[in-house]
Amino acid sequence: MAGLRLGPLLRHIDGSSSASSPSATVWVEATRPCAAEVRCADGAGGTGRTFQVAGHHYALIPVTGLTAGTETAYEVFLDGTRVWPQPDSRFPPSVIRLPAPGKGVDGDSDDGGDDGGVLRIAFGSCRWAAPPAGESDPVGPDALHGLAARIAADPAAARPDVLLLLGDQVYADEVSDATRERIRARRGLADAPGAEVADFEEYTWLYDESWGDPEVRWLLSTVPTCMVFDDHDVIDDWNTSAAWLADMRATPWWRERILSGLMSYWVYQQLGNLSPAELAADPLYAAVCAQPDGTDALRAFACRADADPASVRWSYRRDFGRTRLLMVDSRAARVLAEDGRAMLDPDEDAWLRAQALDDPGSYDHLLIGTSLPWLLPPLVHDAEAWNAALCRGERGARWARFGEKLRRAADLEHWAAFPGSFAALAGLIAEAGTGPAAPASVLVLSGDVHHAYVAEPRWREGPGPDARVLQLTCSPVHNSIPLSIRVGFRLGWSAVSRAVGRRLARHGRCAHPPVDWRKLGGPWFGNQLMSLELRGRSARLRLEQARGNDVLTTVAESDLIPRSS
Repeated sequence: MAGLRLGPLLRHIDGSSSASSPSATVWVEATRPCAAEVRCADGAGGTGRTFQVAGHHYALIPVTGLTAGTETAYEVFLDGTRVWPQPDSRFPPSVIRLPAPGKGVDGDSDDGGDDGGVLRIAFGSCRWAAPPAGESDPVGPDALHGLAARIAADPAAARPDVLLLLGDQVYADEVSDATRERIRARRGLADAPGAEVADFEEYTWLYDESWGDPEVRWLLSTVPTCMVFDDHDVIDDWNTSAAWLADMRATPWWRERILSGLMSYWVYQQLGNLSPAELAADPLYAAVCAQPDGTDALRAFACRADADPASVRWSYRRDFGRTRLLMVDSRAARVLAEDGRAMLDPDEDAWLRAQALDDPGSYDHLLIGTSLPWLLPPLVHDAEAWNAALCRGERGARWARFGEKLRRAADLEHWAAFPGSFAALAGLIAEAGTGPAAPASVLVLSGDVHHAYVAEPRWREGPGPDARVLQLTCSPVHNSIPLSIRVGFRLGWSAVSRAVGRRLARHGRCAHPPVDWRKLGGPWFGNQLMSLELRGRSARLRLEQARGNDVLTTVAESDLIPRSS
């Protein structure tokens, strides 16, 4: 009999007024080939067959017959046997909650009720798997546990309409003690990559550990998610530079790691980012599902993605009423040649522009999700721009060699380390945010740097865009915050550090960026989540940190754009 190994995860949701048929997708992993089915309390549902990759069996079940603005409990069946909810579950039923037709569309739709016209989006990044219940947690309480506890305690209360996980959903290079012992038992630790995952099978262990956590498992079954990778999903500093990549490709274990990382990301994360229509048009998904074993088709795709990153697009767009989310791949889409470094390859850059500028006036808020912050503390920004100049030879070969060593040691590979891409994103934001059809806000949502802050840019030339533009950074969800990060990112905003940064920039002969910026809030350190409440053209921000006993405590809250009277 087929069992439920992992999931269900509630992924893509479409309940907007523009949807011809409101729908959802539910992802599961089963223990054997089977028919998977979702049955909803209101009669909606969907079915699908599992597909196989590397001996594992998955299904992404499209759920149709839903009604916008409603909530319905659902169950999962495998070969006709109910496998979710689990018989001994202490959690409320998992539900599919679709936004109302006007949700996030028209501020005037507010009737005074709690949910009238409000779209709630929570986001964060960097979640190291929490240890099993009863074991001590070396990095403190998990913010996702806190969110799960709140929703479970009062299922009818306000909750996120979508949860954005902005990278480092798993740590392939920093495993738990339990996973380390599984690796030791399977192949030993003497040969590289030692106590890091080596192949697809070991990647499945990471997802088992992270998403099998009871609180997180239930949370992901009842709150829709959008995901994107960052470096630790593969390895720290992934795609830092052309020299780094050449060194990695010279190792005997790297090829299997990168192929397995891309294959597992496609199965566990990317598939659920796509709408049913996008899945129906995806030749890879069709090929994997059509074969008794889709491993070879998926591996061939991963080989192509590794050899020619520009041939694959991991970025995607989601529209939630009048809020547009563009989730941007800032890892695999990079151009690494020193004479043409770019965060996004030309096709990816063109895609981002097209999506941001499509149908101006059709959205009130533009959210750009990128795992790496666009705006960093000024000292860090200038250090990365200076380092990029050294590495491309601005100060000669000796400085270039020093720059490469420093780049790897200090992780100097954010948007600031790609000055042309930094400026291009500033230009796109200004273009999308200017004019009579401009949105109320353009918000860059990021993680990675193990703290949270809010920064606001000011354009050096001209009045700048009409939209409110902010960098909103939030991490980690569950990880450590080293003392060096606490000190460095506190000092990075100071007047003294700005002066140091300007001296570095002059040494590197760096051009001034098109914007300067100031910190509006933070830095905040802790395991945390940010959330946005978007109502018409207004926006409100909340930062919550995890405390003991699975409690989220608000540490900052502000109106980014106040509601008009």
